[in-house]
Amino acid sequence: MDFLTIGNVTKDIIPGGYTVGGTVTYASVTALRLGRQPGVVTRVGSDLVLPDVYKEVELHALPSAHSLTFENIYTADGRVQIIHALADPIGIGDIPKALHLNNPPIVLLGPLAGELDRRVAGLFPNSLLGVVPQGWMRYWDEQGHVSAKPLDCSDDILRSADVLVVSTEDVGQDIALAQCYAESVKVMVLTRGLHGCDVYYDGHITHVRPRRALEVDPTGAGDTFTAAFLIRYAETRNAIEAARFANVTASFSVEGLSYSATPTRQQVDAYLAEHGWRM
Repeated sequence: MDFLTIGNVTKDIIPGGYTVGGTVTYASVTALRLGRQPGVVTRVGSDLVLPDVYKEVELHALPSAHSLTFENIYTADGRVQIIHALADPIGIGDIPKALHLNNPPIVLLGPLAGELDRRVAGLFPNSLLGVVPQGWMRYWDEQGHVSAKPLDCSDDILRSADVLVVSTEDVGQDIALAQCYAESVKVMVLTRGLHGCDVYYDGHITHVRPRRALEVDPTGAGDTFTAAFLIRYAETRNAIEAARFANVTASFSVEGLSYSATPTRQQVDAYLAEHGWRM
C-alpha cells in the first residue's frame, strides 16, 4: 500500500437509491487507476454496502452506528448539501499502529463532517501529507443543511500539511482567505472547477488552465484532483506539472456518474503528451 486516505466513506443519496462516495472512495479509485496501491481507514455502518472496487483497496473499516449520509443537490446557484446521518468519529487511537509505524509514501486526510481528529496528521512525519479540509469547514443545522465556515488561518492542520487543496466554494470565493492559508503551507492549490486551479508555491501564484470537459457529474472531482496532484507531485516535486496532471485527471472524471469515468494513467499521459504544453 502506497497511498493511504483517512476519512469517512459516504452514502450519497441519488434518485432511486444511493451511491458510495467520500474523499476515501474517489481518491482511492483515482490512485488505483493511476497505478498506485491504495489503502483506507474509515467508518462504515451496516446500512452501507461497499462496491466491488473496495476489494482492490487495503481497507481498515471501523464500525459505526450509521454511515455518513449526504445528499448533493446541484442548482444554478451552486451545490446544496444535506447531511441525513453522521458516522462516528475517527480518533488518533483508531489508526492501525502498523500504518503509522511504516508511514506510507502518500497520506491524504479527507474529513467530510468534522469526524477526523487533527492529531492524526502527526502520525505520518515521513509521508507526503495532503489535506482536503472541507470537513473542517462545514457546519449544519438541525435539518442537516450544510453551510460553510472558514478554517482559521492559525489552525494547526495548515502547518502539518505538505499540500493543502481547497476550492473556491470552500473559501466562499474569498481569495484573501486562500492566500492566508498559503502562508502556512508549502504547496496550496485553490481549485476553480471548470476554470482550472491556482497553485500557490514558493511565493508565487500560477494559474493552470483546465482540459475542457463535458460535465455529467462533478461530485468527487476535487478529491480526484487532489489524489492525482499528490501522485504526480510525489514523482516530480514540481507543483505546476502536478497541477496540469491533476486538472486533466479530474476533467475526465466528471464526464461520467460517480467515479465511473476516472481515467487510467495511460489516458492522462496520452492527453498531456499531445496537449500538455498548451495548458
